Amino acid sequence: MSEEKPKTGNKLVAIILVRGLINVGPQIKDTINMLRLRKKHACVVIEETPAILGMVKKAKDYITWGRINEETLKLLVEKRGKVNPDDKNRTKPFFNLHPPRGGFERKGIKTPFTMGGVLGDRNDKINELIKKML
Repeated sequence: MSEEKPKTGNKLVAIILVRGLINVGPQIKDTINMLRLRKKHACVVIEETPAILGMVKKAKDYITWGRINEETLKLLVEKRGKVNPDDKNRTKPFFNLHPPRGGFERKGIKTPFTMGGVLGDRNDKINELIKKML
């Protein structure tokens, strides 16, 4: 008898680059590039895996992330969907967003979300931020 591992489901994570990449160390810059976040306010939607979560935690001081729902994903693809011209398969969309209407949270882009800022894990609140940035 072989036991099958339970599938984790297709949990999608939206990752947004909040801060610029000036004076950033080379390891963190490479990690952000591997996540396909090339400029400020860029967003990617990726399936949640341990490797992706490791990269996200490494770059936590420059990005915000959370689980995206179907409604927000549909809006995002309709309004801002682009495909990387260098990607031969053209299957990895990325999104260039506006700065959020009404601004970021009160404490700004250098403070973690848990302390009233923007950075870090937002869980389901990422959907509100994306709707402000469309």
